[in-house]
Amino acid sequence: MILRPASLVGACLITLAMLTLSAGAAPAENRLTLQRAIEAALAGNPELKSFQFRFRASDALRSQAALRPPVEVGLEAENILGSGAYKSVDTAETTLALSHVLELGGKREARIGLADASRGVLEADLRARQLDVLTEVTRRFIDVAEKQERLRLTRLARGLVERTVSESQKRVTAARSPHVELDRANIAQDRAVLDERRAEAELTAARRQLAATWGAQDFLIGGVSYDFVDADLYAVPRIGETEELQARVAANPDFLRYASEKRLRESELRVAATTRRPDVTFSAGVRRFEETGDHAVVASFSVPLFSKRRSAPFADQARANLDLTIAQQEMATLRARATLLELHTLLKHAVNEVETLKGRTLPSMQEALQETEYAYKRGRYSYLELVDAQREYVAIQDSLIDAGTDAHLLQAEIERLTSAPLSPTTDLRSQP
Repeated sequence: MILRPASLVGACLITLAMLTLSAGAAPAENRLTLQRAIEAALAGNPELKSFQFRFRASDALRSQAALRPPVEVGLEAENILGSGAYKSVDTAETTLALSHVLELGGKREARIGLADASRGVLEADLRARQLDVLTEVTRRFIDVAEKQERLRLTRLARGLVERTVSESQKRVTAARSPHVELDRANIAQDRAVLDERRAEAELTAARRQLAATWGAQDFLIGGVSYDFVDADLYAVPRIGETEELQARVAANPDFLRYASEKRLRESELRVAATTRRPDVTFSAGVRRFEETGDHAVVASFSVPLFSKRRSAPFADQARANLDLTIAQQEMATLRARATLLELHTLLKHAVNEVETLKGRTLPSMQEALQETEYAYKRGRYSYLELVDAQREYVAIQDSLIDAGTDAHLLQAEIERLTSAPLSPTTDLRSQP
């Protein structure tokens, strides 16, 4: 798999490797690149679209936090609808007053800070979800590339069997081999046809799984239909050193979210601390005495008692939530680094397997198969020896597909943890 880093659009600001197609596999207009698939998925993913509403709600929440306590108007009537002299409203005392809460201790600023911290968590959630979508598209893209190679291999195996049938027919006609040899070759051909049809069905299913990431049922993006994915499973990435990869873990949106959540918990703690200082409610108005027709000014203020004691449980809860977030971040970092070491080890093995099979084992086996076919045509090798060589040749290619697929799936997982590509930024398109 040749990898060309492509920046993730929008806020994600990460890259994953681009896959390129083996030379001569399909016309350029029929190739679907990984970057095009990612762009379609990011544009069509329903969950990502829902974030615009969440951000609107976050903006409204900040506006709410910036509101000051409202001025309240109150009307109070006393000495009415009683008994005796107070039976009517002639002796009523009515008071019209305005009251307002004076917030002390920086409560409004703390609320605004809490709303901003909540928005920061939401932004981190968006980046993490974008990375999830990107990684899922990459996995399914690799799956389609694998199924394409499986189909190619079944067609190659079918071609080998068809040549065997042709040669067996000649040997049987010339009375150099028993007819059962031709029967076995025909049976092998039937099985090869079935294998090819199964590979075609699996490729169709994989293509639909990939198309589902951008909300479609076929390989159609923007009115353009694609026949192939642009991928070469056998161009393995640069592995990199574990120390280098470990240093990238902190840039992962999952861990940036912990940092945002930590700021959120700190803001909650500040909001809780502001409740230690009580607010003052001030009220002023005019009172009318119906019996005399006189007026008087009234004023009052009130302060809640024991605010410091009442605020303590809220501060304790906020402090516990902050400590929990810090502990969760530490545990997640340890797990991520342990997983990264495991993935790095497996990736080294997969890359070594690809290089060995592709560079030494497969060419040797191809040469051995050619020699076996040549000897079979001249009657020096038996049918079983030819079939055994063909099976081994196909099995090596099957193992190569497995190793290439594993390498790139492991690469995708490492890039998900590190938010950075393993490959250099230059275009390393494979040579035919």
